[in-house]
Amino acid sequence: MSAGLVAVVTVVSGRHDHLRLHLGALARQAAHLHVVVAVDDPEAAAAATAAGAHVVELPREAGHLPVAAARNAGVGAALAAGADVLVLLDVDCLAGPGLVASYAGAARADRDTVWCGPVTYLRADQRPYSLDHLPTLDDPHPARPAPAPGEVRDEHRWELFWSLSAALHRDAWQRTGGFDEAYVGYGAEDTDLGRRAERAGLSLRWLGSARAFHQHHPVESPPVRHLDDLLRNGALFAERWGAWPYPGWLEAFREQGLVEPDGDGGWRRAAAGSTAGST
Repeated sequence: MSAGLVAVVTVVSGRHDHLRLHLGALARQAAHLHVVVAVDDPEAAAAATAAGAHVVELPREAGHLPVAAARNAGVGAALAAGADVLVLLDVDCLAGPGLVASYAGAARADRDTVWCGPVTYLRADQRPYSLDHLPTLDDPHPARPAPAPGEVRDEHRWELFWSLSAALHRDAWQRTGGFDEAYVGYGAEDTDLGRRAERAGLSLRWLGSARAFHQHHPVESPPVRHLDDLLRNGALFAERWGAWPYPGWLEAFREQGLVEPDGDGGWRRAAAGSTAGST
């Protein structure tokens, strides 16, 4: 078993161009194990293997991406290899200079904290993205804390945890119990893990030196194509924690006439002819 091993865990299904640049950015980082979980994607698995990553392959689950299960599988492979620091990094994210080393130092210094770093959402008109010039594009997401490089900021709003870019020591991971694999498809698994971490007595902190850059792709807001996943996972979250997640999206769906209250404090797809979108 390797001592002091840092593992970066990435889940991928599609986004092959993004994966190639993601792999290139990580190749510039401090020594680490890169675990890539390819979900129903042999092409991504082959590209990651060629880049020297440890690849775990998973099928879809009833046509859905098993996001929570995939992340757990990646972390499980990392732990089996001897990792003591676990970095979760989305395939769309390019690791800024020093991200892996910054996360590793922070997680080893404070094993009771979940760490998140600022993420800049790159624009389409900035393509092609140059790894050499990423720092010049630094403009972190305005809805999230963005401490400067070298700065650390405490956070008490666990709903802001995102696995887009995060890190924790293996001891902290084990205290959370990992992602709840009952969440299948899109939505709620991050918020649930945040609740688990808070319940386990962990802290949430922002690490200014762990900066990442999110490659542009088209987005849908609210994410209508994931509506059924969001309703199913939202109901599960409410059963676990007593309240629904992502209230902003649910209200936007209601305004579009897509969902309505179910009469029991929850939400369901709007019935045909419903006036759920009226004001």
